[in-house]
Amino acid sequence: MSWTDDRVEILKKMWGEGQSASQIAKELGGVTRNAVIGKVHRLGLSNRTTAGAAAKAEPKAKPAPKAKAAPKPVPEPEPTPASSKPDLKTEPAISPNATRPARNQIIPAGQPLPPQPSANEISPEALAKVNEIEKKAKKLSLMELTERTCKWPVGDPATEDFWFCGLPVKQGKPYCEAHVGVAFQPMSARRDRRR
Repeated sequence: MSWTDDRVEILKKMWGEGQSASQIAKELGGVTRNAVIGKVHRLGLSNRTTAGAAAKAEPKAKPAPKAKAAPKPVPEPEPTPASSKPDLKTEPAISPNATRPARNQIIPAGQPLPPQPSANEISPEALAKVNEIEKKAKKLSLMELTERTCKWPVGDPATEDFWFCGLPVKQGKPYCEAHVGVAFQPMSARRDRRR
């Protein structure tokens, strides 16, 4: 289908009358709504919301302004129990002995993070290795991570001091050697520390 002069004139006329692109496409036949929109843009036809609406908005005689009804009062939200909504400013820090959430539990934004593994849950060798490795870390942002960089998060994601390790990963793992030692502990070692 080609845009003949006659078809362009019909398009301009119908567009000026406020017809939709779908209505114009149906009238012209053999053309889609998107083709009509594209032609309107190429022709540089005015945006009808400004020119057409301004002409229609000015009636010949302005009606007297109607008295506005008083806005309905918005009901006050009911106070929630303190246990369901923690006050982040006054809530004490999470104790290391607190129970950990399930792996699939979603933590709402702005809420404190679950307790991290304490020193007694991680072997002293692994902890020493992690402390040493984090001094050498590349401190990458999320956008800088690749499949070859360690994805171990360090810090609180809600702060600007949050970063990822970024050192080379151990073969087949998402973390560097030191962080693999913390993340993937043998089951027997974990069971022994719980007793």
